[in-house]
Amino acid sequence: MANCAYKRAAELGADGALFTDGINRMYLTGFPSTEGAVLCTEDETALLLDMRYALSAESRGLTGVKVVRSESSLTADTLSYARAKGVKRLIIESTAVTVYELERLGAAFEGIELIPVAGICGEARQIKTAAEVACIKKAQSITDACFTHILGFIKGGMTEREVAAEMEYFMKKNGADGLAFDTIAVSGVKSALPHGVLGDDVLTENAFFTMDFGARYGGYCSDMTRTVVLGKASDKMKDVYNTVLEAQRLGVLAVGDGVPCKAVDAAARDYIRSKGYGGYFTHSTGHSLGLEIHESPACSPKSEGVLKAGMLMTVEPGIYIEGFGGVRIEDTVLVTEDGCEVLAASTKELIEL
Repeated sequence: MANCAYKRAAELGADGALFTDGINRMYLTGFPSTEGAVLCTEDETALLLDMRYALSAESRGLTGVKVVRSESSLTADTLSYARAKGVKRLIIESTAVTVYELERLGAAFEGIELIPVAGICGEARQIKTAAEVACIKKAQSITDACFTHILGFIKGGMTEREVAAEMEYFMKKNGADGLAFDTIAVSGVKSALPHGVLGDDVLTENAFFTMDFGARYGGYCSDMTRTVVLGKASDKMKDVYNTVLEAQRLGVLAVGDGVPCKAVDAAARDYIRSKGYGGYFTHSTGHSLGLEIHESPACSPKSEGVLKAGMLMTVEPGIYIEGFGGVRIEDTVLVTEDGCEVLAASTKELIEL
C-alpha cells in the first residue's frame, strides 16, 4: 500500500512522503495509534512510534514496515531519521493536518522541504484489497446481528437513547472494535431529520423510527440504515416507505464497474421524483467508506466520479417530510465487474413492531 505514497512523491520530484494522521498511518502500516509518523521512501516504509506503541507494533510483525522507536520528541526523531536517509524533499498529506501543524512541521524540519499535497493515497484507498473487504464484511455481519437483536429489544415506552445504547453495547460485545460513527436513532417527527440527534425522547407510537448505525472491525467501517414502525403504519407511511424501498432497489441495480456516480443517484432520485416526493430527498444517494465512514467518491447529482470494481459504496435514498417523519433505507455494496454485491443481510421490508 505504501507504494502509492512513494510513487506520488517521485512524480513530484520528492524523496518520499510523510504522514502524521491516524487514518493514513493505519492504511499504510495496518497499525492503529493515536500518535506517530509514517515516512515512505523508495526502499522502505518506516513507522515511528513512542514507547506507548512501539513494543506492540514490533510484536505484530507488520509486513513491509520498519518500526522505529522514538525515545524523545517524535518530530525531532522523525527529522533525524529522514536526514539519515538523505531526504531533502517530502510531500505531506495536506488534507489531514491543520494549518498550524503544517507550519510547525515546516519550521521544525530545517533543511527538508515539506510540500503539501492533497489525497496522496486517495485514489489507492478507493479500491479495497481482499483483506480490507473482509474487515468490512465482518463489520457488516456484526451490524446485521445488531439489527436482528434490536428488533426483539424495542418496546413501547423506551427512549431513543435506551435503544441506541443497547445497539452500541451489542456491537461491541459481539466483536466490534468500536462504532463506525455516532448512532442515529430518531423517532416520530425527528425521523424527518436525515442526521437527527438522538435524545431522551420516548419512541413515538404508530410512527417511523430510523436507525442509522455501523460497527468498526479491524479499523474498517460498516454503514446501514433501517426504518421501522413502532405500532401500525398508515397508508401514507406505507406509500412513503415503499417509494424509498423501490428507489433503493433501483439505485443498487444501477451500481457497476464503469458506471458514473451520478447515474446511481439519478436512478434513485428520478423514481422518488416520479412518485411526487422529489422535494423531500435532500442528500446524495451514497458515498464510499473504508477506514473512514465518508470517503470519496460520492453518488450525488453533481459527482464527476466513476465507480470501479473494488469500491465499497452505500446506497441510501430517503424521503423526509417535516412534521410527519422520514424514511431512509441504506445498504453497503461492493462494486464488482458485473454489478455489485450487497453486504447487508437484514430485511428491508416494512416492519411493524
